[in-house]
Amino acid sequence: MLRTVAAGPLPGKSLVVYEPAPGLVTDVFPCEDGPAQERSLFGAVLKTVEAGDLWIEDRHFCTREFLCEIDGREAFLVAREPKGLPFEILSPLRAWGRPPTGEIAQQRVRVTDAKGNPHVFRRLRIKLKQATRDGDKRLYILTNLPRQVSAKRVAELYCERYAKLGGNR
Repeated sequence: MLRTVAAGPLPGKSLVVYEPAPGLVTDVFPCEDGPAQERSLFGAVLKTVEAGDLWIEDRHFCTREFLCEIDGREAFLVAREPKGLPFEILSPLRAWGRPPTGEIAQQRVRVTDAKGNPHVFRRLRIKLKQATRDGDKRLYILTNLPRQVSAKRVAELYCERYAKLGGNR
């Protein structure tokens, strides 16, 4: 028992990939360094990304490197936009419907990766009828799913992720 030892080791952590459709964990990335950020495991995670995959992630995983690398591997993503992500607006916000959760508008944006390569994404703004647990009334979602996947469906995919995990966006 090391709880009483001041110099005792810290616990490790794991980054887990969960597939909502079957309700299964499909990959685990262990890290023995308890204080390390999950972002330190991105390299290992990115090695598993394959063309055609769909990655649904929260804003803590939405870094320029992670977004652009997934896009560059011809995989798809639905990610909540973090504050401070650099992008260029390519088109104005346009209304795209009112699902039960709120009101959706979308636009096209370009994110340039560290090598100078452009990546174009759809950026959805969701005005929520009910605030998140953090008090947010608006969510911004980035996706590279084809236009045939409606803005409403993209919003549903993101929100379903949290419903299955017991969260509140």
